[in-house]
Parts: sequence; structure tokens; C-alpha cells
Amino acid sequence: MDAVYQALLSIKDFLWDYLLIFLLCGTGIYFTVRLRFVQLRKFKEGARTVFGGFRLKGAAAGKEGMSPFQSLATAVAAQVGTGNIAGAASAIAAGGPGAIFWMWISAFFGMATIYSEASLAQKYKARDEDGEVTGGPVYYIKAAFQGKFGTFLAGFFAVSLILALGFMGNMVQSNSIGNAFETAFHLPGWAVGLGLAIAAAFVFVGGVKRLASVTEKIVPIMAILYVAGSLLVIGLNYTHIWPAVSSIFVGAFQPQAVGGAIVGVALKTAIQKGVARGLFSNEAGMGSTPHAHALAKVEHPCDQGAVAMVGLFIDTFVVLTMTALVILTSNSWAAQYLADGPGKTDAAALAQSAFQDTLGDAGLWFIAVCMLFFAFSTIVSWYTFGKINVQKLFGKRALFIYSVLAVVFVFAGALVKVDFVWNMSDLFNGLMVIPNLVGVLALSGVVCRLDKEHDLLKKTRKKQRTTD
Repeated sequence: MDAVYQALLSIKDFLWDYLLIFLLCGTGIYFTVRLRFVQLRKFKEGARTVFGGFRLKGAAAGKEGMSPFQSLATAVAAQVGTGNIAGAASAIAAGGPGAIFWMWISAFFGMATIYSEASLAQKYKARDEDGEVTGGPVYYIKAAFQGKFGTFLAGFFAVSLILALGFMGNMVQSNSIGNAFETAFHLPGWAVGLGLAIAAAFVFVGGVKRLASVTEKIVPIMAILYVAGSLLVIGLNYTHIWPAVSSIFVGAFQPQAVGGAIVGVALKTAIQKGVARGLFSNEAGMGSTPHAHALAKVEHPCDQGAVAMVGLFIDTFVVLTMTALVILTSNSWAAQYLADGPGKTDAAALAQSAFQDTLGDAGLWFIAVCMLFFAFSTIVSWYTFGKINVQKLFGKRALFIYSVLAVVFVFAGALVKVDFVWNMSDLFNGLMVIPNLVGVLALSGVVCRLDKEHDLLKKTRKKQRTTD
């Protein structure tokens, strides 16, 4: 068993450190060129749709799906998880401050990928046996490839997602909450796990309507709370802001030159770790968030594609950047990095100590509360993505068993050390990417046609606004 586990770890490392970096970045660059830098052309429109429709209590979701903002909130809930705290920290720990620059670069190109995913999810969404709107990569993969190959590819994606997100992914999210609450409030793991399981079950049984209601409230609150707390820490350490920003740009190209006495890392490592962690966090190309974007009620598929880009921007350029600046402006990170060496510093400890050094015990409490918001919102979104794929593979009769197992995994995650589960979740996350991007790239012509249709629609809308 140990030999099998080591072999799986090797596959996981190869996927994330080599293959997926080129596949994901290459796809992002390809769509950026073919869609004429859509992330610049249509970002303003996406932001207008998102913030123009912002409501803590929007229109009720139902069989017809969700509002664009509710769909975005569900997608962002999946993207903004514990990785937004540990992700930036682990990138810095392994690749130095310069890794953050390469996270930004990968996110910029990833915006074109996620635009394409969301547009395709809208284009090929369907209705289930009860008439409810549903959709995701399994639908556009089967549209791209007819016959047995399409069925296999879609099935491979669905199984990988169910294992990676619905079960193991949610287990590690609850484990992160349990560890944070044990450290901050000395609560036993079983109590935290029980509370999470009950709360999760309550949301799970409420269907899409309750999911939309929860995410549209949690996501804005958690984003505002975390950004406000981060800005407080950064402001209290204002004398370190310029050195921190400088270290990101200098470290992106000359990592050995950062921090003087700090042991530098190779440029290859800074790029590799920054890109890999950025792609893992924002999920562009993984095929998870299209499930949420498929549920939006929009006039044209690319309307939601533009909204999806805003979600990625919030995830990486706002939340992850806040974490990075908190760490880099703290007094402890350099000493900790120097003592441990590149790649050996504990990422979670790096993030926690950054807040604690500035705010004392209040910093630990703050991280625990943020972890609760981040991880729980991810749990309910990932459960929903898994549910869509379980229903597609096995029908509605399998949903009760899936729901029970998901609740059990949430409870168990708060009790145990889950290094194995983390690694398996990473592995299946990586495996999800391959069939998803094969489908997206095969339908690139469809994406371009949709984008041109959307450009014409934009002109019509602009004329109408001018007339009004």
C-alpha cells in the first residue's frame, strides 16, 4: 500500500508541477489571443452585471436557476476556500515573494479560460427529469465528442470531481476549520465536526434555492471581513508595504536578490510554484465553477462568461493578494523563511503567525472565523457540484446516499489528520482538468462564435441605453 501511495504522489506531483502548468497556461494564452484579450474588453461589463445586481437577499432561485450574482457567489464560494489563506502562503514558502507575481500572470490568462468555460456551460445547460436547470462540463464534453469517447471522457471527469470535491475536498475543508477552531478557541474536533455536519445537512436538503440564499449572503460578508482585517494588518505594518511590493516584483525575476540575507530560490521554482498555486486556487480550467455558472438566468451565454472573470479577479487579485501582503509586511515571515529554508516553511503557520504577530490572539480568532466562512462556503458549493455529477451518472435515486456520505465526510474531516486525503484531493483535482480542457478546446470555435454574437448584442444594448 505504501508503494501504491508513493506512486500516486508521484503522479500528483507530475500533474501539478509540470503537465498542468503548461496545459492550463497554454489554454489561457490560446483563448486570450483568439478572444482578443477578452479579460480586458469585457471585464467592465462583467463588473457592472455583478455589482449592479448585488443583493444580500436577491430573487429566489428555483427551477429556472439563479441570478447572475447568485451563480457568481456560488462559484466564488468554491474558489475562495482555505487555499486563499494557505495557497498564497505555500507559494511564498516554496517560491519566495516572486511567486505572487506569477500567480497574477496565471490568473490573468486564466480569466480567458474561465470566460470560455462559463459561456459553454450556459450554451449547453439542460433540464433534468424534474425540469430544473442543470449543467457543467459533462454536458459540453458530450456535446464536443459524440459516442463512446464522449461518454467515457464525461464519466471520467464526473467521477474525478465527485471524489476530489464532494468527498475528499470537503473533508479537508472541515479539517481546516477544526484545526483553526482548536487553536483559537480550544474546541474539540468532534464538536466542530458535529456543528459543521448539521449546518451542511441543513443547506444540502434545501436544494438550489437554499444554496443560492446562503452563498449570496456568505460570500460578500466573508470577502469584506477578510479584506478589512487584512488591510488593518497591512496598515499597522505600513513601513513594510513598499519592501513587500518590491520583493514581489524583484523576486519574480531575481529571486536570489530578495531580502538580502534570505536564502533565494531558483527562478524556475518561483514561476512553477506561483503558477501552480494560482491555478489551483482560482480553479480556471478545472471544470468546477462552470456548474454554478450554468445555473444563471442570463440573456446570452457570454453574459455569464464576463461575470465569471470577475469571480476569478476577486479570488486572486483581491483575496490572495491580501494574504500575500499580510505575510510579506509581517515581522516574522523573513525570519521564519530564513530559519526553515525555501520549501520547508509550514504554509498554514506562516499565514497564522502573520496575523498573530500584529493582532495577538485576536489574529488567531480572526483567522478561525475567516476559515469558517471560507471553508464552509466551499463545502456547500463543492457538494452541489458533486450532486450535479452524481445525478448525471446515477440518477436522482443516488442523491440521498451521496448526501449522507458527504455529511459523514464533513464530520470525519474535523477529527482526523488528512494528509492522505489532501494529496488524493489534489490528484483528482488534477485529473479533472484534462477531460475538461479537452472539451473546452474542442469547442473553441463555438466559444468564438458566441463571443462575436455577444459583441453584436452589446452594440444593440448600447444603442438602447442611448435611446432611453
